[in-house]
Amino acid sequence: MPIEIKMPALSPTMEEGTLAKWLVKEGDVVKSGDLMAEIETDKATMEFEAVDEGTIGKIMIAEGTDNVKVGTVIATLLEEGESADTAPKADAPKADAPKAEPAPEPAKSEDTAKPASPAPKSAAPTASTAASGDRIKASPLARRIAAEQSIDLSTLTGSGPNGRIVKADLEGATAGSASAPTAQAQASAPSTAPQAAPAAAAKPAAIPDIPHEATKLSNVRKTIARRLTESKQQVPHIYLTVDVRLDALLKLRGELNAALESRGVKLSVNDLLIKALAVSLIQVPSCNVMFTPDQLISFQRADISVAVSAPSGLITPVITHADTKTLSQISTEMKDLATRARDQKLKPEEYTGGTASISNMGMFGIKNFDAVINPPQAMIMAIGAGEKRPYIVDGELGIATVMSATGSFDHRAIDGSDGAQLMQAFKALVENPLGMVA
Repeated sequence: MPIEIKMPALSPTMEEGTLAKWLVKEGDVVKSGDLMAEIETDKATMEFEAVDEGTIGKIMIAEGTDNVKVGTVIATLLEEGESADTAPKADAPKADAPKAEPAPEPAKSEDTAKPASPAPKSAAPTASTAASGDRIKASPLARRIAAEQSIDLSTLTGSGPNGRIVKADLEGATAGSASAPTAQAQASAPSTAPQAAPAAAAKPAAIPDIPHEATKLSNVRKTIARRLTESKQQVPHIYLTVDVRLDALLKLRGELNAALESRGVKLSVNDLLIKALAVSLIQVPSCNVMFTPDQLISFQRADISVAVSAPSGLITPVITHADTKTLSQISTEMKDLATRARDQKLKPEEYTGGTASISNMGMFGIKNFDAVINPPQAMIMAIGAGEKRPYIVDGELGIATVMSATGSFDHRAIDGSDGAQLMQAFKALVENPLGMVA
């Protein structure tokens, strides 16, 4: 019987997505790990890999279809000896769904799929549910590997479609972890995180009779719009600004780059500011927090989300352990993350999490700005341009390179005095940068 390939959950918050592009066609032979499709999630465009081997039988959802719910059957996979003619007739209506023009049609294909695969299951199938009568559901490749390695398939938990045992499950069995659900199975399960109640739909604004071009909103842009609106509506922002002298930091950066040149590492000013913010959060732990309705979560390390402008919209890859990493490590990692962010190649774990954010618009000549907090984080640092300004140096008026930094704080979690202490610590580290590398 053909295997149902369902719309996966490719990010923790994904509930639906756009099937942007098929990388296979009906009749193609695929094996575990082959790329099958490009799927646009609420965060980025990601590649979807096959978890089993077989022949693509029927593509149920056409590429370019929007609002495809997680769990919707998008294609079928045929095993050895099967043909498209062996597919049950009940599947025929699903194949017709993508041909319809109205946007709501993908939801109908989900409704059609529900009787065959109930959504409420929250745990991976057990060995007993993976069997039909006395026959254990397993891919041909999994059966061959099991026979070669003398593995009892009845003791395994299948993570493939409908509880099928696939190659990845046997690899786990070899490592002694057959009874635990695989990470792939967990990743493909729909997110159960509570979602904020949707705001009442606003009436679309009338488009003026002016020559124009309309561009369809991507899932990423829709998510940015929703999250920033929620942040400004639900999070009480407080803004604190300090002027910071950069001369010592720029001098240290020049010396470090000369020393690191042989290793191919070139530090940016932003690399040093990421480090300064991370160390500041450790020095002022009352700002390294997250607000929940009934708890205040205090973090033991500083993971910094860094705002990167990508073609699809703003994304925030995370530098983990930024408080303990060296500047060269931060620089190398940041360059890699920024490049892959612009190419939409980040993994979900690389842009989720983070205990605070930093957004630098200094390269555009912006003097200062107030950044919007990225929930559930409780603060974000906005960095302006460094410029020559009149400044009191050693008690006398002089000229110094100065930038303005503005911290946006969630006032539910961070009091004004605590935010002021963080800004004070950040200013001190930037003006005396040896303190963050010692």
